[in-house]
Amino acid sequence: MLTIPLHPALFTCEPLVVAHDGDLRATASRYPSGVASLRVETRRGHVEVLPFMGQIIWGAVMDGVSLRMDNMFREPVPATEITGTYGCFAFHSGLLAAGCPAPEDDHPLHGEFSCAPMQEAWLEVDGDRVRVVSRYEYVMGFGNHYEARPWVEVRDGSTLFDIGLEVTNLSAYAPMPLQYMCHMNYAFVPDGRMEQTLPDGAFALRRTVPAHVHPTPRWTALNEDILAGRLDPDCLTGAEEFDPEIVYFADDLPRYGEDLEFTLSSPEGRTFVTRFSSADFPVATRWVLHNPDQKVAAFVLPGTSRPEGRLAAEQAGTLISLAAGETRRFLVTTGLKES
Repeated sequence: MLTIPLHPALFTCEPLVVAHDGDLRATASRYPSGVASLRVETRRGHVEVLPFMGQIIWGAVMDGVSLRMDNMFREPVPATEITGTYGCFAFHSGLLAAGCPAPEDDHPLHGEFSCAPMQEAWLEVDGDRVRVVSRYEYVMGFGNHYEARPWVEVRDGSTLFDIGLEVTNLSAYAPMPLQYMCHMNYAFVPDGRMEQTLPDGAFALRRTVPAHVHPTPRWTALNEDILAGRLDPDCLTGAEEFDPEIVYFADDLPRYGEDLEFTLSSPEGRTFVTRFSSADFPVATRWVLHNPDQKVAAFVLPGTSRPEGRLAAEQAGTLISLAAGETRRFLVTTGLKES
């Protein structure tokens, strides 16, 4: 395996090829906003990673199809909270807390890690595989201390790729809370159909209203139609009215098996797919929003808990306690389904 360090100085306004082998190519560049970008290309598409900013996956295109939500951002911009640059395909929500904080929570939206400044990044090239790895060390006096290594692996000839995360509690004696969601913002598919290896009814409509959601009479009626069975929760026909967002949760996924698959298919036969282990992610969230500025059909967001903040996870018994020196690893495979 070949390891190539990614020094920040490599990322300039002029694109620089940092690795090239056959149909695989990795190109470093820097946006006018100052954000560094690494684009990994194969003969089937490309994945664009922000290696020093939360290892956000800014975009992904496979067989000419963009996987990313419609959004308002022309380019990624420096931010300390994910809403400051919410145009990405995927980000890591967590790690000391995740999701939307309740008024009693003291953490930012989607946690401290989503836009964290990575201290190091590198490429690992092994045959037809390229892995982008970043490293971040969080340390707070009289507080938590951990190291996280997010990574993305692209394989030549495949329209699927892996998103991984490894987190280690570096404290010598204290446990740390761990809450994580792999937040993939997939494109909205008109009249799309969502399917999953879960029984009917496993996804339940969110009944709480978080602070960022401002209900309208039509939104309230849509929720009532879903609860009454007048709207199919697995179909996006009519979901152009989902503004504000419509959210579903599926809990205790291990009872349905370990290896799970979720899909979003278009009437033309194109299918987005996400696979993961319920041992890693016991909770799944579905998030759909459609308005003139943002269009997204996040057909599955794998998580260790519901994305309702640290206190809600603690009360539900889904907040992980990572022992001193303990490591947890997470893996998601996603992309355009191969026939």
